[in-house]
Amino acid sequence: MKSVIVASLIASAAAFAPVAQKSSTSTSLAAFEDELGVQPPLGFFDPLGLLNGDDDQEYFNRLRYTEIKHGRICQLAFLGQVVTRAGIHLPGNIDYSGDSFDSFPNGLAAVRGGDAIPFAGVGQIICFIGFLEVAFMKDVPGTGNEFVGDFRNGYIDFGWDDFDEETKLQKRAIELNNGRAAMLGILGLMVHEQIAKIGYVADLPLIGALK
Repeated sequence: MKSVIVASLIASAAAFAPVAQKSSTSTSLAAFEDELGVQPPLGFFDPLGLLNGDDDQEYFNRLRYTEIKHGRICQLAFLGQVVTRAGIHLPGNIDYSGDSFDSFPNGLAAVRGGDAIPFAGVGQIICFIGFLEVAFMKDVPGTGNEFVGDFRNGYIDFGWDDFDEETKLQKRAIELNNGRAAMLGILGLMVHEQIAKIGYVADLPLIGALK
């Protein structure tokens, strides 16, 4: 967790560091200034210089693919924090020993520490996530997917094809922004869980007091 906090501080500092760019680099980066997600007030925001001006569309699509997937995972993680800290858990027991789902702590303490879920349980979660990653959470070529991060693969729709292009762009932008907010949100919760150990307990909206 200390490494996560240090990494976030470095990233924050990098946002304010002066970056020397050649005019040719600025011209090359202009190719990405109309991409989805480039919007006020920040516009084209790349404080770490991941796009150095010599990158092609394929490299940008890879970064966008990663951003969307991480955003979706973090949205689920943040929602999980809200739900479990509100006292909502699955009914019944998590194992044959009679341990109920609500007997385990919330947040990071659920997977590390003395009261954490046993490794056998965590291993099953990891295997399930790996199965989803290999079998479903991927872009299958030739199935009619329209954009980077489109995992419908010809069998999931939910009315997407009935939207016009403007509505599709709007919904994609909403998902992208919600994912970005969730990445910051879950990182903030992880940090607050750790600083609670040194005596600072934050009473957060929706979440409550992190202990």
